Amino acid sequence: MNQMLDLLNGEGKKLPAARLDPWRRQIETWKAQAPLSYSESTDAIKPQQLCKELDRLTDGQAIIATDVGQHQMWIAQYYGFRRPRQSLTSGGLGAMGYGFPAALGAQLAYPDRQVIAFVGDGGFQMTAQELATAVQYGTNIKVIVMNNNSLGMVRQWQQLFYDRNYSHVDMEWQPDFVKLAEAYGATGLRARHPAELSTVLEQGLSTPGVVVMDIIVEGEENVFPMVPPGGGIADMVLG
Repeated sequence: MNQMLDLLNGEGKKLPAARLDPWRRQIETWKAQAPLSYSESTDAIKPQQLCKELDRLTDGQAIIATDVGQHQMWIAQYYGFRRPRQSLTSGGLGAMGYGFPAALGAQLAYPDRQVIAFVGDGGFQMTAQELATAVQYGTNIKVIVMNNNSLGMVRQWQQLFYDRNYSHVDMEWQPDFVKLAEAYGATGLRARHPAELSTVLEQGLSTPGVVVMDIIVEGEENVFPMVPPGGGIADMVLG
């Protein structure tokens, strides 16, 4: 470890920058062979479309905190993140409900930055009561609920590996997130159709104060690549 630190600090023999060129070429080859892609729709908002549009409207400069699940992976894939320390995530710790409080802390620390809690409809319900805190302290935080009416990652596994034998993933009887926002004194907005997406995001991002944007997305869209149960990286499913 000390030898590694010496090299990072510029002490000792400096490693040539070109040493990683073969690895970078390999990565570019893989990207060309299996690029990120999705089928666009004129009838339903695709989660990937939501992430790409958010990237465009914020120029990839927002601080974004996520819960755990499909939305966490899509935002990592399709949001540009132009600089370090923009992505707040619990990684693989399974911390549903982490996104909103983490974003709230970031907004209080950086009141002049655009801070977004990008959450799922399941995880948001675990800490949505913190809307009271966000409004009480006059924050400018924006919450985007990627709403697929399910616990999406668990549903994806049940769809792909358990023949759509869905168990305890249906979130049909969840609250109206627009009314919930308004109940706490925040602004609530909703987009159901692709034609509404840009307008709702633009309005929500530019509205002062706490805003909750309920974005209804395609219910059975899946995240790829993924590793199947009991598999290794070599068994990765690309789509």
